[in-house]
Amino acid sequence: MAEAVSGIAGKAGTSSRTNASVQEGAPGGWFALIERHLAGVISIGMLLIFWELLSRWLLPMLNPRAAVLMPPPSLVILAGWEGLRSGVLLTHAIASTQRVLIAWGAVCVIAIPLGIAMGWWSRFNAYFNPIIELLRPIPPLAWIPISILWFGIGLEQNVFIIMIGCFFPVLLNTIHGVRSIDPVLIRAARNFCAREFTILRRVVLPAALPNIFTGARIGLGVAWMVLVAAELVAATSGLGFMIEDARNFLRTDIIFVGMISIGFMGILMEGLLRLLQSRLLVWYHG
Repeated sequence: MAEAVSGIAGKAGTSSRTNASVQEGAPGGWFALIERHLAGVISIGMLLIFWELLSRWLLPMLNPRAAVLMPPPSLVILAGWEGLRSGVLLTHAIASTQRVLIAWGAVCVIAIPLGIAMGWWSRFNAYFNPIIELLRPIPPLAWIPISILWFGIGLEQNVFIIMIGCFFPVLLNTIHGVRSIDPVLIRAARNFCAREFTILRRVVLPAALPNIFTGARIGLGVAWMVLVAAELVAATSGLGFMIEDARNFLRTDIIFVGMISIGFMGILMEGLLRLLQSRLLVWYHG
């Protein structure tokens, strides 16, 4: 009886492996493989096809003026290529990237140590938290008029507005990262007579790094959003300025080029930051 059962089990196992191999080689298996690796490309392609059809045929039938305001992606790509060929698009992209990196880097240097201090020392938090909670609800756009009076129109004003926008995500995520550390780790370090600075350097900072990186990534995305608002009002270069200048001449294709360029720059910087995070936090991701 045992031999019969084992024989049946063996046949069943062979049959299941055969079925699995057949399923992997079946068209559905290939489709699942393509879908897993190219889903994003497929969705973007479908969006571009729908956009092209909408702008070329549907909108002109409904309202001829709407076709001018919603150019097809083929014209947007052509305008982007012209901007790259002339160097105008690259010049504006470099100017915007410079402002974002300066402001975001300055915020990380200021907000991360401040967040660690506020999360670790309750007395320090008691003094600074009311100021943070008072300033946090004020939108960055509300600072634009006073920042123009303080700094004028240029790099300093744009950097200031970006710093206002991305400061609080970095700060609050750092505070959360420090406060969410397992108390057992802190007690274990103190049982080994570790000094306060050693605990901060060897226990608190490594444990809080995932949240710090999350705040840095959120702050980077907010920096791009705030940058456009700042450049629309107080800049003579940058992607936001390019968008506003194109609006004055009713060049909606260039407006879309600027918007898509901002998206690509955000994806690129986000990818680099994710790569850095995976390299530094191997113990966390592994």
